[in-house]
Amino acid sequence: MPPIPSLDDLTAMMAADRYGHRYEMSPEGALSIMPPPGYAHATIATRIMLWLAAAGIPADRLSQAVGLRIPGPNGTTGGRIPDLVVWSRAQLDGVWLPVADVLLVIEIISPGSVGADTVDKVTEYAGAGIPQYWTVAQDGSQAVTMHRLVDDRYQVTASTPLAWVLNTTVSEHLDLG
Repeated sequence: MPPIPSLDDLTAMMAADRYGHRYEMSPEGALSIMPPPGYAHATIATRIMLWLAAAGIPADRLSQAVGLRIPGPNGTTGGRIPDLVVWSRAQLDGVWLPVADVLLVIEIISPGSVGADTVDKVTEYAGAGIPQYWTVAQDGSQAVTMHRLVDDRYQVTASTPLAWVLNTTVSEHLDLG
């Protein structure tokens, strides 16, 4: 059996990939190779980023496609690259950042990431103690499913069209401390 790659290995693989793939790894060592996001995916991410920024969240507390170190149950560490992250404070520069200051992770579900985004990452992000996790579908309704951490597990608090979310205030959904 080949050795489990490290986060440094993932960083090197992404740097060498001329096609712009994202390399992620579960805390158990399962490697995922994701293609670069498409136009619809990028448009959804941009709309959400503009909404968050318009609410006054400083740019140094918003990140797109930054790596997170995801601690595993047996002292292992995985690496996930969420589409958007909202932080409680600015972070030091790095490729794989700790999750301690993460307030919200948002994943925009692509056809090839449905299982990872709706099953694997729900468990992993909850286990890492991330207070909120949202998924956004790329279908016609662009449904946003909001998960809030309660007793080390996520509970779905809402599932509603993105257009509705973008017409509310960020403070209705997220405690910025």
